[in-house]
Amino acid sequence: VIGVVIGKTDVRSFPDRKNIGTERYTFSFTIRDSPTYFINVQSWGREEYIRSLSESFRVGDCVTIENPLIQSKEAEREEKFNPVTPSGYKLLLSENHSVVKTSSCYDTDTRLLSLLHLPVKDPQDYYSLGDIVANGQSLHGRVLNVLAAVMAVSN
Repeated sequence: VIGVVIGKTDVRSFPDRKNIGTERYTFSFTIRDSPTYFINVQSWGREEYIRSLSESFRVGDCVTIENPLIQSKEAEREEKFNPVTPSGYKLLLSENHSVVKTSSCYDTDTRLLSLLHLPVKDPQDYYSLGDIVANGQSLHGRVLNVLAAVMAVSN
């Protein structure tokens, strides 16, 4: 699978239920290979493997994923922490079988770069900040998708 990384989480750890007293590490990212299709990728494993993998690429890089496990996603649970994708599947990376290689999008396919700035949601499924300000009371308690741009970042 070849795609551009459009999102990425930080590395997290959880107590390992099989080996009490140890931790399992995870992080996930989302890759896109067309305007319509993108998929979430999750990796679990030892701290060294997960940290090394996470540090090997960033959002905007093109990656080639070899030998991922394809799994049905559990929509309720998965989409709470990852972008909602059009696929019913996710990719799972295994330390022993999967390989992630990074390359320049210019070397791979310059069309992938244009995918980096496309929204992952239906353009009709957003509220602008102005809509929220104007209709705040009627939207109270609802989960909303917001489309906004960051104008500046400072300390």
